[in-house]
Amino acid sequence: MKVKDGFLLRQVAGAWMAVPVGERLAQVRGLISLNETGASIWRLLEQGGRTEEELVSALCEEYGEAREAIAPAVESFTAQLRAQGLLEE
Repeated sequence: MKVKDGFLLRQVAGAWMAVPVGERLAQVRGLISLNETGASIWRLLEQGGRTEEELVSALCEEYGEAREAIAPAVESFTAQLRAQGLLEE
C-alpha cells in the first residue's frame, strides 16, 4: 500500500502535518494532523509497496517496542487512511 500522491509531510510548530497540494486541495480540505508514530507510518507509506506487516516490523525496529504494542496502532491508522480514501492498495 502507498499514500496517494499530492501530499507533503511537514513539521509545523512541533506538530506533524500532511498537507494536500495540487489537485488534492480540491479533495482534502485542510491539513491532516499526525503524531510522531503517524508521521513515521506516513513516511513509510510514501515509499510505497508496504504491507501492514512490514509497517509493524519497521516501527518495532524504530521504536524498540513489541509487535503487540505496535500492531494495533498500525491497523487503526491504516484503517483511518483507507476510510478517508488516502491509500492506494
